[in-house]
Amino acid sequence: MKKVILIFVFALSFWVSSFACDICGCGVGNNYIGILPDFKQKIIGMRFRYNSMLSHIGVDGVRTYLTTDETYRTLELYGGWNIGKHFRAMATVPYSFNERENRGTTSRKNGMGDISFTVYYQLLNSRKMFRQKLLVQNLFIGAGMKLPTGKYNPADKGNTSESGNLFQLGTASVDYTITAMYDLRVQDIGINVNGSYKINGTNKYEYRYGNKLTATTQLYYKYKMKNNLSLAPNAGILYENGKTDTDNGFRVDISGGKIFCVTAGIEVAYKKAAIGFSWQKPVSQDLAHGIVKANSRTMLHLSFLL
Repeated sequence: MKKVILIFVFALSFWVSSFACDICGCGVGNNYIGILPDFKQKIIGMRFRYNSMLSHIGVDGVRTYLTTDETYRTLELYGGWNIGKHFRAMATVPYSFNERENRGTTSRKNGMGDISFTVYYQLLNSRKMFRQKLLVQNLFIGAGMKLPTGKYNPADKGNTSESGNLFQLGTASVDYTITAMYDLRVQDIGINVNGSYKINGTNKYEYRYGNKLTATTQLYYKYKMKNNLSLAPNAGILYENGKTDTDNGFRVDISGGKIFCVTAGIEVAYKKAAIGFSWQKPVSQDLAHGIVKANSRTMLHLSFLL
């Protein structure tokens, strides 16, 4: 049991020890992936994300004639492969549908986003009995890279002292991610902890999005039904924190910030197929010094084990 506590403390310390987010939206996206189905060899699936926000809001969140409604929809194709006993590789290919509306005028931007991939190493894979109940633990650490495959238009950043550079399909930079995933389950109840820290590079237009931390903790319960059907409702918290962007070496004040959300969702698995839904509700946020306000987010995924 002492070993269990130490591993949990390690995962939790990763959750809180890093400090540094581009605001939700654009090709930079958010790194939340929910609770993935357990797979022994390969997995392939699709995720649909829906994010919306208000920018240019006035004091105390009051709408002004500058206030803009922004919506970011992203469809992602992702896959995972277990290589040997300890390695796991995952890749994501996003396609985004961005929309911005202000005073009756709507602009749209659709296209491929930035492709990313991550390689994980499994530090722990344990299954044993504890007080007559099955105790299962998994711990992965990983590193990844995001490629500048999404289109970035430097003209669309506008005056970054007045508006965040969000309405892009990609960042035009090579970015790197370090991540850790820990899962502890006693019989049918478990806790899942994820933490990722993205280190953004400077693109050829001398713009650099701020580094981003995404961390989640979720409790879940697995209901095993008949005929290989299982349900796993879950609830938890999500935290994002980010540094400000820089443009030609100068700080972009209308960027960065932090947000704290509560999350709820459900995962349904049947044989080699799984579907999941999650909802994130902001309960506290300070984005771009209050100029930006994030709304609730949703995510839906469909996965197949191969």
